[in-house]
Amino acid sequence: MKFSHVVFTMGVMASVTALSSASFAQTGSNISTGAAVSGSVQVGSGTPPAALPPSRSDNDPAPRVAAPMVPAGGIVSQAGIGGSTAYGRPGVVELGGSIGLTLAGDLTQFNISPTVGWFFTDNLQLSGIVGFNYSSTTTNGVSTSASSLNVLVEPSYHLPLTQSLFAFLGVGVGLGYADGPGAGFALAPRLGMNIMVGRSGILTPALQFVYSTSEVIRTPQGTFIGGNTSFGLNIGYTVML
Repeated sequence: MKFSHVVFTMGVMASVTALSSASFAQTGSNISTGAAVSGSVQVGSGTPPAALPPSRSDNDPAPRVAAPMVPAGGIVSQAGIGGSTAYGRPGVVELGGSIGLTLAGDLTQFNISPTVGWFFTDNLQLSGIVGFNYSSTTTNGVSTSASSLNVLVEPSYHLPLTQSLFAFLGVGVGLGYADGPGAGFALAPRLGMNIMVGRSGILTPALQFVYSTSEVIRTPQGTFIGGNTSFGLNIGYTVML
């Protein structure tokens, strides 16, 4: 064998060895990056499924909701200045009433309404109102009078403007009764202010509209329900227990 043949053979073997090493390095790199796994080719970025945890259902707990708090027994005593509970807080009870008087020419109208109210949550009150209304008119020297009675349940919202001043809106719903026509439905929205007076007093000026359906009118065309309306300014005064 000539020397040149030996050198050529050794060169070929070195080239084959270098190609094998390069091929092994490339294959190892592909396995480590996940580009080719067991004959599969990955499409896009991500993690091969074999490396992920198994699929399972997820039951996340729901967030807790707030529950209204009512004092034990439902009623707070000694509310107001000097106590630990302010007006408009849960458990506060107020007792009192309102009065109204209208004098306009031949019209005289008077109403009085005892009330009791209870705050069942912050700034929301449920009240019971019994309203008595009396009116008298004089036409051509002839006087006529009428009276009515309303029994209402009124939810109302009291918005604190300052520590001693609240704005409120309430809608009373219940029964109305008038002399002659009898009983019917009554609706009485109110809009006014609550003004703290002294330790536990509340002065309440309010505009009130009262609508009652206490009259049935029968005609050849059918039966109609007659309504009575009144509107006025009432001044109320209540005290917290």
